[in-house]
Amino acid sequence: MDHIYLDHAATAPMDKRVIEAMNPIMTNIFGNPSSVHAFGRKARQYLDEARRTMAGSIQADEKEIVFTSGGTEADNLAMIGTALANRHKGNHIITTHQEHHAALYTAENLEQQGFDVTYLPVDETGRINIADLTEALTPETILVSIMYVNNETGVIQPVEAIGEILKDHQAYFHTDAVQAFGLLDIDVKQSGIDLLTVSSHKINGPKGIGFLYVSHGVKIEALQFGGEQERKRRPGTENVAAAVGFQTAVELSLDNKADRRQTYAHYKEQFMKQLSENGVNYAVNGALDQSIASIVNISFPGANVEALLTNFDLDGIAASSGSACTAGSVEPSHVLAAMYGENDNRTTNSIRFSFGSFNTEENVIEAANRVATIVKRLTQ
Repeated sequence: MDHIYLDHAATAPMDKRVIEAMNPIMTNIFGNPSSVHAFGRKARQYLDEARRTMAGSIQADEKEIVFTSGGTEADNLAMIGTALANRHKGNHIITTHQEHHAALYTAENLEQQGFDVTYLPVDETGRINIADLTEALTPETILVSIMYVNNETGVIQPVEAIGEILKDHQAYFHTDAVQAFGLLDIDVKQSGIDLLTVSSHKINGPKGIGFLYVSHGVKIEALQFGGEQERKRRPGTENVAAAVGFQTAVELSLDNKADRRQTYAHYKEQFMKQLSENGVNYAVNGALDQSIASIVNISFPGANVEALLTNFDLDGIAASSGSACTAGSVEPSHVLAAMYGENDNRTTNSIRFSFGSFNTEENVIEAANRVATIVKRLTQ
């Protein structure tokens, strides 16, 4: 039995070209980028080149890129660091009920530190209402953190509209773009984004590295103490090999972005078509026409998440009930609860399928057939 991977939103396999780019760095480039001797300067050269690639991918300046250990650290640094550095200007933060836990739990921590946090609702499409944001803004608002693409539903938020609203407000705009980066065209300047989070392992790069874009002029406090790396915003000796691997993954994602969007959209369409042809009763959660190509969240009435995932795994299908950070949990999805209400059955009968480099049209269709067989067996 062939195992079929439909959980690319949780993590994506490293591209072989990424591994090939990292190998010589791990073998030969061992200097500390902060050292002034030749070994350090060589490492710094590779790190600077990677930073320039990151910046160019979102139309930013290289001095605005802070390497981190991944998306979670970047979200924490963006939200806590900005809140603490700007507390003298206000005490109010705005986010949404359907953020990734890296941002949601950070907002809850800020509440414990005395900040006033407003959690915007989302409607059944999975998107915020811009009027709600406008109404929630006050002269005390210092930060708005709203994710670019939801990790469970794939729904895209109205990022440019948010940036336009905040253009003349003191509040900084942070967006977690972990699921958007590599598939959507991102221009931080045009979109009015002040802080943006990206993670390497979602785009076939190495785990353990990401970056935070911090626009010029944004006041932000470091959350760790030590050296003066990353312009005093994130101390610690940089992981040069991972940065080079991340750089390669970014370059590859930019080279074939449009093609991959088209391919993944086709996979999604074929997957749902196959379910329908097999007579499966299902519904898509969120606005399909406002979602990213690689993710679809499907409700199977009469089914249960735990039973579905167990049976999928036994039949060689890797999927998820939502965020990988809550893998193994059978708690209702907080994202779907925000969309439909806490008592709606969709919070406990929905599965996220996410497509990527481990897929072909053939294995997507095969996966849909296996899923259909299991769903019908569990619900009829």
